[in-house]
Amino acid sequence: MSERVMRGRTDGLITLVAADSLWVDLTADSAVPTASGAFTCSPARARVGYVLLGGHVVATVRASGGQWGVREVEVRRAAAELNAVGMDRQDLVRIGPFRGASRQECNEGTPLRWRQRITGELQELGGPERAARREVGRPYHLAGIDWRLMLVELTRDGTQRTWWLPRAVVRLLDAAEHAETQWVQAARTCQASAAVTEPPSHPRQARDAGGRQTSPECPTASLRPYNKELEGQLYSVLSRKPGTSRRVAGWACAVCRAAPATVLDHCHEHGYVRAPVCQSCNTQERPDHLYSNDIRVANRYTRLFHTDTDDWLRHWHRCPGCRARTTLPLPHLAAWTAHIACRSLRPTHRAPRGRKPCGVLRVSWTGSQNAPRSCLLTVAVDFCPAGEHRVLARVPYREAAERFRAWLAETAPAVAAAAGPDRLDGLPAQFRPVIADTSGEDLELF
Repeated sequence: MSERVMRGRTDGLITLVAADSLWVDLTADSAVPTASGAFTCSPARARVGYVLLGGHVVATVRASGGQWGVREVEVRRAAAELNAVGMDRQDLVRIGPFRGASRQECNEGTPLRWRQRITGELQELGGPERAARREVGRPYHLAGIDWRLMLVELTRDGTQRTWWLPRAVVRLLDAAEHAETQWVQAARTCQASAAVTEPPSHPRQARDAGGRQTSPECPTASLRPYNKELEGQLYSVLSRKPGTSRRVAGWACAVCRAAPATVLDHCHEHGYVRAPVCQSCNTQERPDHLYSNDIRVANRYTRLFHTDTDDWLRHWHRCPGCRARTTLPLPHLAAWTAHIACRSLRPTHRAPRGRKPCGVLRVSWTGSQNAPRSCLLTVAVDFCPAGEHRVLARVPYREAAERFRAWLAETAPAVAAAAGPDRLDGLPAQFRPVIADTSGEDLELF
């Protein structure tokens, strides 16, 4: 490290410019390429109290004279942990582009939103070729990581381009989002405790039982309830019919029944339409950060499998394929296995009010539901102080399906009674073949 940086210290603090140089010097031999400007170029947020480095939040301090700085020891700690990360450049995870809704909808609590930033950069610049150019003043780093040097572009069918990053880098950026979310939530909690409660600025607005904001000027009473009008129809056929979108907009959401429907939800494993739902419920149902075989089990699964279990199970079993097999699509079954079947295995830590579940659940799988004998679910905990990516259990697909059927019969007897291979009323004469590969286009949304 240069003497110039050493002289920039004042009571353990170094300037942002000196911290940039220190970060680049310390991570020069890291397997994960880093970028200059980690503290001074967007999306660094030094002047709001923190900067992301790798998977960590480094606090910024306003020194005498109004100059911003950071503690050198924090920069060194973040660099040491990044240097310890191994990376296989052949182990790739698709990050876009994806059709339909943004994959960041379910994680708006963090300003980083790295997938959205990368997609925006590539679309704006015309692809990785132009994104790789080092225009002056253009921000390219994310959490101090130079994503341009690791981005892989693949072309399918000669036309469609997709973008991929090494899995280790994706995990690092996910960890950065997680750390930033915790930081922002803690800051908001401190501000809320000090602020005086104020009346709502729009008294005409109210919130329904699901927490959605509604207005007397846009009542949902005029919307007609969904009564299985589309049951058993294939989404690939129905979505191409003229007027389908206008017809969907006339229904109330089939799940919450409190908001107008905006999308036609369907099962991607069997291809059948489930029901028209609102954007909020469609986002709630969507697995968080779904890669080809890897999802994070977010907090909203508490609603899907606890508070509103009956409504969601009934909705999922509107698909004739899932209902006949008494199961869920593989990503949902994997999430259920982690959230419900492996709940007792999740480690806990002491908290001010009892004990708090550790880290964030993640579940991945090998194989597919089309070959159940070889399909294996692996449940792990990310961000665990006792061990990063700690594996809790490995559950064969068939065992997970049997556990789900037993739980379904106990939790929602009416839904279980309508399911099973002997319940053939209203089912099509021939099933579509189950989709074996969930990494295809548009299959990230369930």
